[in-house]
Parts: sequence; C-alpha cells; structure tokens
Amino acid sequence: MNIFPKLTTKQLDLIEIQQSHLVDIYLLFSDKKVTEFYNLLPLKHEQEGQKLLDWFRSQFKDGLGIRWGIALKGKSNIIGTIGFNNFTPKHRANIGYDLHPSYWNRGYMTEALQAVLGFGFNELNINRMEAEVMQGNIISDKLLEKLNFKREGILRQWMLWNEQYYDMTMYSLLRIEYDK
Repeated sequence: MNIFPKLTTKQLDLIEIQQSHLVDIYLLFSDKKVTEFYNLLPLKHEQEGQKLLDWFRSQFKDGLGIRWGIALKGKSNIIGTIGFNNFTPKHRANIGYDLHPSYWNRGYMTEALQAVLGFGFNELNINRMEAEVMQGNIISDKLLEKLNFKREGILRQWMLWNEQYYDMTMYSLLRIEYDK
C-alpha cells in the first residue's frame, strides 16, 4: 500500500496525519483524560508530539500499521486518531484510538471505528481484529461491545509502563462475526 487511504463517514474524514497536525497531536495528547488509559504521560510541550507523529507516519511507510487522523467532515485539523497499531494481512490487526474529550459522546468514535473495521476486513483481508483495553476504561469497553467485539478475558500484567504493570482486557471481532 503506497497511497494513504482516505476514509469518509457521514460526519468525519479519516485522513493521513501530516506535519501540519503537530499542534493537534499536542492538544490531544496533552489532555489527561486522553492519556489516562494510554501508555503515555500527558505531553507538556508541543515538540513532544513529534515522536508520536513520526511513529504514526513510519508505521504506514514501513507497512507495519496505519493510523488515521480523525477530522470533522471538510476540516483539516484532527480531533483524534484511529487505526491499526500493527496488522498482518489475511490474519489479524490490533486497533488503537483516541479522541479529544471536547468531542466525546457524539458518536464520532463509533463512526470512525466502523469505517476502520470495514477497511481492515474488506481491504486488508483481516480475519481477527483485536483491542487491548486497560482495566477501568469503561468507555472503551462499551464502545467495543457496542460494535460486537467479544471480551475474551484479562491479560494479567500484560503491559509494563512507567515502572508499573497493568492488566488489560482482550477484545476481538472475527470476520465471520463482522460479516453477519
């Protein structure tokens, strides 16, 4: 995949994250509500967002993952990100997402996730979508269950971050479940 795929929904454009989005990345990941269940401390300086921006872009360039910027239809600034932290065509993908709290509870993440799932199953031929959710992230639990992900169980001390272990809940959605 050489050309970054743009996805659109009723209210959103899922676009390639560009250098011009550095301020948006900072505004997103400097918010404590966004990073509360993320293995990332809130950014304190705009330039700290450069590492994230570079990682998102390199994952696509290297064919390892794909992360879209979430923009309101027709706008160029991004209010969140969504995509595959990693994927193996015809096998599985790991999903990640975030949204600025100013845009919570408007259905945007449901819409974005539906578009990304469609792309993954139909364009990348993914068979199994996975999402690992930090314990206590009830909003993500509800979102995934709403989209028919199955809760598989707890991955005990799965994540080591900031010198602490965290349990994660593993969710999955299989192609045969998506196609129903």
